[in-house]
Amino acid sequence: MPARHLLITGLVQGVCFRAEAQAKAKDLHLVGWARNNSDGTLEMHIEGTAPALQKFEQWCQRGPNGARVEEVLAKDEPEDYQKSFTIQM
Repeated sequence: MPARHLLITGLVQGVCFRAEAQAKAKDLHLVGWARNNSDGTLEMHIEGTAPALQKFEQWCQRGPNGARVEEVLAKDEPEDYQKSFTIQM
């Protein structure tokens, strides 16, 4: 299954981005994780079908209400065999 690593910059913390991403991932049948980084960025690992990954990345360009996404850096990475989408602390 294809997997992607995302690093999202901008106003992406304190706006429920991780929770909304988890809900969106569930809707698209994606698995992986999301975590806030100490530098203010949001990092995610997502796995699923190529079309679902593309839709998720498009959603990340906007994010939830209140977010101001500056950039989404995405790269392919090896599958990690996640079973669900989790929010990491």
